[in-house]
Amino acid sequence: MPREQGRKVVATNRKARHDYLIEDTFEAGIVLTGTEVKSLRAGRASLVDGFASITDEEMWLENVHIPEYSQGTWTNHAVRRKRKLLLHRAEILKISNAVLGQGLTIVPLQLYFKDGRAKVEIAVARGKKQYDKRHALRERQDRREAERAMSHRTNR
Repeated sequence: MPREQGRKVVATNRKARHDYLIEDTFEAGIVLTGTEVKSLRAGRASLVDGFASITDEEMWLENVHIPEYSQGTWTNHAVRRKRKLLLHRAEILKISNAVLGQGLTIVPLQLYFKDGRAKVEIAVARGKKQYDKRHALRERQDRREAERAMSHRTNR
């Protein structure tokens, strides 16, 4: 059987790009059990409330919802358990310094399979204020209106 190729996105956290200003992104492996992998392959996961934390020079993904596998038995996993992220020590130290020094947070952006292995894209991010969110929405709306006017003008 040929090995799996390419990138298959399982879940994205669209709310993170709205609530946070993304400073830097990293790709991390994730330690999963068998039923978690099967549930992810079925395309079921939610990153909405997820975040990452660093303890004892290890990074953990918390509050990510991977539902139980429907054909699983007593071997099923806990739905919102802490999952270890696999990063190089230098990357963990870089993220740790940014979080402790500048008051940033670590949020998951995407959960996907890359060449058959489960990966998570995490971001070091700064929280947006309410007026920043409104400003970003207004800019996006203005850009859409301008594009619509230009396309309408060229269609005539």
